[in-house]
Amino acid sequence: MEVEAIVRKWGDSIGVIIPKELAEKEKIKPNSKVKFEIVKVTDISDTFGKLKRKLSGQEFKDKARSGW
Repeated sequence: MEVEAIVRKWGDSIGVIIPKELAEKEKIKPNSKVKFEIVKVTDISDTFGKLKRKLSGQEFKDKARSGW
């Protein structure tokens, strides 16, 4: 089952809250040992400025404006 959750600050650590419905379905109780996979959800703004290209930003904008 895939669940999306928000990581929250918890003291000096961070934590994820498991929805009640999932905990009941999977019979997860306090102090249960669980395994999970972490996949960070990102948007395109995380890559802004990190891609290598031959044109400068201004040259790229000029080409885009001219219709390429």
